[in-house]
Amino acid sequence: MALTSTLFTGLSGLNVNQTRLNVVGNNIANVNTVAFKGSRALFKPQFYVTDAAGSPPSADFGGTNPSQRGLGASVSAIEKSWAPGSIESTGHDTDLAIDGDGFFILKGKEQKFTRDGSFTLNQDNKLVNSTGDFVQGFGVDGNQHVITGALDRITIPLGKLTKADATTAATFVGNLNAGGPLATGASVLSSQAMVDNSTGIAPTAASRLIDLRDTAGGDFITSGATLMLNGSRGGRDIPALTLTVDGATSVQDLQNFLAQGMAIDTSVAGPVGYTPGVTLVPDATGATAQLFVTGNAGLENKLEIPPADLVRSDGLTTFAFSGAPTNAPIGESVYTSVRAYDSLGNPLTVNLTAVMESKQDTGTTWRYFAYSADDTDAKSFDPTAASHPGSVIGTGTIDFDPTGKLLTLNEPVISIDRKNTGSGTPLSISLDFSSMTALSATNSKMIGSSNGQPIGTLANFSIGANGIITGSFDNGLTTTLGQVAIATFDNKQGLVDKGGNNYIAGPDSGVPKIAAPLDLGGGAIRAGALEASNVDLSAEFINLIIASTGFSASSRVITTSNQLITELLNTSR
Repeated sequence: MALTSTLFTGLSGLNVNQTRLNVVGNNIANVNTVAFKGSRALFKPQFYVTDAAGSPPSADFGGTNPSQRGLGASVSAIEKSWAPGSIESTGHDTDLAIDGDGFFILKGKEQKFTRDGSFTLNQDNKLVNSTGDFVQGFGVDGNQHVITGALDRITIPLGKLTKADATTAATFVGNLNAGGPLATGASVLSSQAMVDNSTGIAPTAASRLIDLRDTAGGDFITSGATLMLNGSRGGRDIPALTLTVDGATSVQDLQNFLAQGMAIDTSVAGPVGYTPGVTLVPDATGATAQLFVTGNAGLENKLEIPPADLVRSDGLTTFAFSGAPTNAPIGESVYTSVRAYDSLGNPLTVNLTAVMESKQDTGTTWRYFAYSADDTDAKSFDPTAASHPGSVIGTGTIDFDPTGKLLTLNEPVISIDRKNTGSGTPLSISLDFSSMTALSATNSKMIGSSNGQPIGTLANFSIGANGIITGSFDNGLTTTLGQVAIATFDNKQGLVDKGGNNYIAGPDSGVPKIAAPLDLGGGAIRAGALEASNVDLSAEFINLIIASTGFSASSRVITTSNQLITELLNTSR
C-alpha cells in the first residue's frame, strides 16, 4: 500500500513540474510579444496522512509529536508578473505604451483591457487593435473641451477634418513720427457746376438725378442707367461701387453714394474748416451748384476721382470731378493693412490709417481710420438705408505720453459686417497698439498682424502623456480631438486572461476605474512607442532547468517504487 502511494506521490511531482514547464515554455515563447506579462507556477503540498496525532506532556511524560506522511504536491496558483516591460520607440504615431499602472480599454463584442498598444487607424479613421476592437477614450464638445465620463470610440480623421479660425485680434508694431506736421487739412474734390433742368436753377438735395444738367445743357444720366465709381484713397484703388438710377433717385442719394464709395468716415469731425462727407453747395446767385467731396484728414486719406473713375453704364464720363484734390491734404499719417479671416476661413483685408490729430504738453494724439471692402455693407449701395457706412468699420484715438509711450490702455474693437455670407457676424477684432511708440523720426512706420487662419485640413496628430490627442492642420491650427482613457484595478491578479493580450474583469479583480492617464494612479501615455515583454529570458532558462530537474527526480521516484514492487512480487515466486 505504501509503495502504491509512492507511485502517486511521484506522479503528482511529474504533474506540477510539467505545469511549471508549460508556464516557463509559454513565457519563453512570448519573450518578444508586445506588453506580454510573464507568469510563474507556485506549488503546495497536496495533503498529509497522519499516522500519529501526538500527545501532550504531563508530569511523568514528555509528550510526543505528530507523525505525518505527505502524499505529493499540487499547483497552488499560477500568477502573472505585472512588472513593467521596457518602453521601446517605434516611430509609429498610433503605437502607444503605458508608463505605469493601467490598461487600454477595448470594445468589440465585449469590453476588454490590454497593455498592448499596437494600434492602427481603420478606413473610418477609428483607432483599433490588430483584431479590430475599438480603442476607447473621451470625445470633445463643440469648443474642443474633453468630455470626461463618457467612453466612445477614438476618431482621428486625418485628411477629412477641416477647420478655420476667425480673427479676434490684430496687433500693430512700429513708431509714429511725433515730429511730423499736424493733420490740418483734408482732400476736397469739386464737380462741375450743375443745373436742375426742371427748375432752371441750382439743384437741391431733393432734386432728381435725371434732371441734372451741366451749364452747357448736357445730360448727366438717364433713368435706368448705372453709375460706377472707381475712386482711390491714399493712392490705393477703392473697390467699385454702382448706383442704378431711377426716376426717384435724388441728389442726396448721389451724395450718400459718393461718401460710401470713397470710404469717407463722416462720424469724425475733420480739421477746422473741413467737414468729411459730400455736400451740395450753390453759387452766390443760386443759379448753379457744385458737389464737394471732403475726405478725412491726413495724406494717407487723400481722395481722387479722375474723370474715368465715375462713368455711366454706356461708358461715358459724367459728373466730372477735379481728379486731384483742389485742396491737398497734409499731416503726418501712415497706412497698413492686415489679413483677417471670418469664421468660415474667408480671407478679409482690413485697411488702417493713423493720422496725427494733436500735439499737447501731455503728448500726442493720433486717430486711426479702419475700413474694409470685405464688409458686406460695402458690397452694394442701398438708397433706402438709414446710414451708409460702406467699408468704414471703425475709428478712434491713440494717445501717447511725452516720452512716446502708449497711454491708451483699453484695446479698441472694430466690427466687420458679414451678413448673408454664412459666417458669424459681425466679426469683431480688437486692436492692440501696445507695441507702438510715438517718437520723432524721418517718417511713420506701422506693421499689422492678426490671429485667425483660413481653412485647413487635419494633417497630423500627437498624443501627450495625459492622453490628449492634438490634431495639427496644414494651416497651422491645432485642436483637441479627444483623449485616450485607461482603466486601473484594485487587484490585477484577479483579471481573466482571454488570450491575444486581452483581459476581462474577474470576480476578484474589482470593477475597472476608468479615468484619464495620470489620474487615479494611472500611468502616462508614451506615443510612438510600445511596451516590451517583461520576460527575463535568463531567469526562465534557470526555471526551465529547475522544472526539468524536478520532473526527472519525480520520475525516478516512480521508477524506484516500481522496482520495489517488482522485488516484492518476486519474493512470492
